[in-house]
Amino acid sequence: MKLSILGCYSATPRALTNTTSQVLEMNNHMFLIDCGEGTQVQLRKHKIKFNRIKHIFISHLHGDHFFGLVGLISTFRLLTREADLHIYGPKGIKEIVTLQMKLADSWTNYKLIFHELSSNESQLIFEDDSVEVYTIPLDHRVYTNGYLFKEKPGERKLDVKAAEQANINVAYYRKLKQGFDVVNEDGVLIDNEKVTSPPEPTMSYAFCSDTAYKEDIVPIIKNVDVLYHESTFLEKHADLAPKTKHSTAKQAATIAKKANAGMLLLGHYSTRYDSLEAFKEEAREVFEFVTLCDDGKTFEFPSK
Repeated sequence: MKLSILGCYSATPRALTNTTSQVLEMNNHMFLIDCGEGTQVQLRKHKIKFNRIKHIFISHLHGDHFFGLVGLISTFRLLTREADLHIYGPKGIKEIVTLQMKLADSWTNYKLIFHELSSNESQLIFEDDSVEVYTIPLDHRVYTNGYLFKEKPGERKLDVKAAEQANINVAYYRKLKQGFDVVNEDGVLIDNEKVTSPPEPTMSYAFCSDTAYKEDIVPIIKNVDVLYHESTFLEKHADLAPKTKHSTAKQAATIAKKANAGMLLLGHYSTRYDSLEAFKEEAREVFEFVTLCDDGKTFEFPSK
């Protein structure tokens, strides 16, 4: 699992900082999560291949999380994209995008598929053979979701020598990898665990965009391997958090601790602060495994 931070600062883009956007690579998927202004420039800067992005997840309709979307869609058109593009986001996102495309008379030459969200309950919104994606309902000034990405378990590993010694026909090897017990050539039922070993451990990633402190999300993200949680404020400005529906670094760490997360990534820092180290220091008073995000930073998470 690989995570590339394209932007992780709040409010407005600056010369040296970008608004929220991430690329998550998981099981041969490349998911774009939020698309703040300048996202496509960051994609080029970090040599991320545009054509591998098939699914875009937008948390909410504040500009610093989606103002780069129409530009990216337009660039895909100029690059003569042919593959379908799926966009997941709050109800209204289809109207925003299609109105701009209509008025610019620049309809795409590929299929745009919108998945508009309105539920206040966690939902499974994407699934294939290797990955599941769930919404994480958040508490912000407008309707907002985070997203939970979970790898599905792969096939079991076959011990070919053990299978041969157990006199199992090759035709049943596929069943063994799928976890089934099988009958050998002598008519004896062979326990799957005697000739296979468990698959590679799975990984999970939770993206919690703009939100006030919300313990309700803990059961949804319980035992997540990596949690990104917004941390707009330090404790000296904690009084601003409930007013703006944002979180402090300590509050993000509290969610990580209650959820038994493996690691906490902090981001969405207010640009009022000159240094990020204080965010880590305050979070570590609550939760030990804290890392700071920054624009251009890449994280690779090996299997457990």
